[in-house]
Amino acid sequence: MGIIAWIVLGLIAGMIAKAIYPGTQGGGFIATTVLGILGALVGGYLGQVFVGTSAGASFGALTLPSIAFAVIGAIVVLFIWGLLTQRAA
Repeated sequence: MGIIAWIVLGLIAGMIAKAIYPGTQGGGFIATTVLGILGALVGGYLGQVFVGTSAGASFGALTLPSIAFAVIGAIVVLFIWGLLTQRAA
């Protein structure tokens, strides 16, 4: 998958994940895209673990399953980021 496709997938997945995840998340266009790209990496790994390596290999294209796993991965990244940056009250 080319770099442009990764950026597009990251932007789409980041925007959907921010819309689904409760609360407010900071960051603009670049932060959302990076979130989505990291989510795609995490989601791709989770897809290979839970679906299998042969099915996980098909997530390399810009398809509906790849977007779905990227969104799931981005939500996981948002959750972990929230845990790491949580301030003690």
